[in-house]
Amino acid sequence: MLLLSSPRAVSDPTGGVPPRGSAYMGVGVLSHDGTTGALPPADRASQIEGVDVSSHQGSVDWPALWDSGVQWAYTKATEGTYYTNPSFTQQYDGSYAVGMVRGAYHFATPDTAGGAAQADYFVDHGGGWSKDGKTLPGALDIEWNPYGDACYGKSPSGMVSWIRDFLDRYKSRTGRDAVIYTATSWWADCTGNHAGFGATNPLWIARYAATVGPLPAGWPAYTMWQYTSTGPTVGDHDRFDGSQTRLKELATG
Repeated sequence: MLLLSSPRAVSDPTGGVPPRGSAYMGVGVLSHDGTTGALPPADRASQIEGVDVSSHQGSVDWPALWDSGVQWAYTKATEGTYYTNPSFTQQYDGSYAVGMVRGAYHFATPDTAGGAAQADYFVDHGGGWSKDGKTLPGALDIEWNPYGDACYGKSPSGMVSWIRDFLDRYKSRTGRDAVIYTATSWWADCTGNHAGFGATNPLWIARYAATVGPLPAGWPAYTMWQYTSTGPTVGDHDRFDGSQTRLKELATG
């Protein structure tokens, strides 16, 4: 695989650990899984284009993205129990205002607080859900730790317990099963390729290639796919594997 630098790469001018709060969806994908440099076919009529954004994108040109065919978006709301995205309102409300179906995501830091506590923080700071047909369930971004040990110092069983605590609390607060964003290689290394969430939680897989590749255990198919970090306007571009009707069904619950 070809390893490339991300346009939003988190770095510290001293070469040390990046500052807390600076992580974003896919922060570890390029450095760990790389990219083939290839993109999926542009004419996949059965898939819908989306994007994901964080504070690194600042004020997003949502009308331009809408005009280019992007129909859904996720915005980083929170990280751990210590960070909220200062650009969240413009990004989350702006995507909704142009007609997109939108959602919020939480960057998990299992080494800083429990899963239930982080789910509460997420819901209390923008990660809730409403049955308006245009709000997607919240997403748990669980991937490589940019601040230290890749698995946050947890054993596979400890990581599975942490994820379960987050998902259970999120569902108790919102009535929805959260989306899980991850990469197959991280999931195998850090959860022992746990197969227990596939029946309830939609999978958002990260792989920068022309095909999605093998999926984590328990999921026979993916719901969303982050396929590049170098797409137009905002970098991260995604595909929803289904029709507009299916996307709205996911939003409606």
